[in-house]
Amino acid sequence: MMRIAINGFGRIGRSILRALYERNLQDQLQVVAINELADLASVSYMLRYDSTHGRFSGSVEQTENGLLVNGDVIQVFHETEVSSLPWQVLEIDLVLECTGVVTNSDHAELHLVQGAKRVLISHPAEADVDATVIQGFNQQTLDFDNKIISNGSCSTNCLIPVLQLLNTQFGIERGMTTTIHSAMNDQPVIDAYHSDLRRTRAAVQSIIPVETSLAKGIARLMPELANKFESLHVRVPTLNVSALDVTLQLNQDVSAEQINEVLKQAAENELAGILAFTQEPHASVDFNHDPHSGVVDATQTRVSDGSLVKLMIWFDNEWGFANRMLDTALQLKNI
Repeated sequence: MMRIAINGFGRIGRSILRALYERNLQDQLQVVAINELADLASVSYMLRYDSTHGRFSGSVEQTENGLLVNGDVIQVFHETEVSSLPWQVLEIDLVLECTGVVTNSDHAELHLVQGAKRVLISHPAEADVDATVIQGFNQQTLDFDNKIISNGSCSTNCLIPVLQLLNTQFGIERGMTTTIHSAMNDQPVIDAYHSDLRRTRAAVQSIIPVETSLAKGIARLMPELANKFESLHVRVPTLNVSALDVTLQLNQDVSAEQINEVLKQAAENELAGILAFTQEPHASVDFNHDPHSGVVDATQTRVSDGSLVKLMIWFDNEWGFANRMLDTALQLKNI
């Protein structure tokens, strides 16, 4: 049994706990603590009810200092400083760092100082972490000595396994991506101040370009593609589910049918559970609560002039990523 603490109980933190119980993993991964600045009543309420993913299927009761989830005791803390968290006393094996603000080993190491054995960050991290793990790409490189690990981002988890597959099969000369991303909680419902001027604008009224580090993530994870990719990112007024529009210049001529067949075979075999494949005429809402890192929409695959390829890959930017966090936690448990 791995003892887990979740630091930051926002969209990803809550999705992880919900997915853990939905997958019946509580006999392997035991969440014993949550640290969240919001008051306990709000923590309890927002676990039970979610506008995107619906009602929690189990039972949630509020206790004097925490939660009772399906009868399991979870202590809830409201500490602003990691140095105040009792990870050693609670014998924490793994901290799921879900605040979204910890991006380097110096900050993550504070959890180790407090007695946790490992930290898994739900965010792209600086190069100084021990490992960045993308399930379906490099999870086999994770080893016992890795103490501070990043799980990448929802978009890298969606994209990287597909790039690896197509680069191995056909060779990628260069590429560009546009992430069409649902609105996030750093955007206001009506115009409000923000350090990013574009994000001062109402999330429900505009398509809003924002900065992205996806191209840097590609270069770090796949050095052979360094300086060969550029990425754009726009936020759209939907609650959940995003899409990657991917353009690739391959090293050889292909057909759309060939591309789709390679992706279909991978989704059914070595990338099963990570990548899915569909030929149905879907809209984004159909992939709400989908646990895959990405779903290739075969109806949107295009090839121009033999080697210029365009793909569309859907992904639930909350639920899919939360499930990959759990997959990595399970892997760490068995190291």
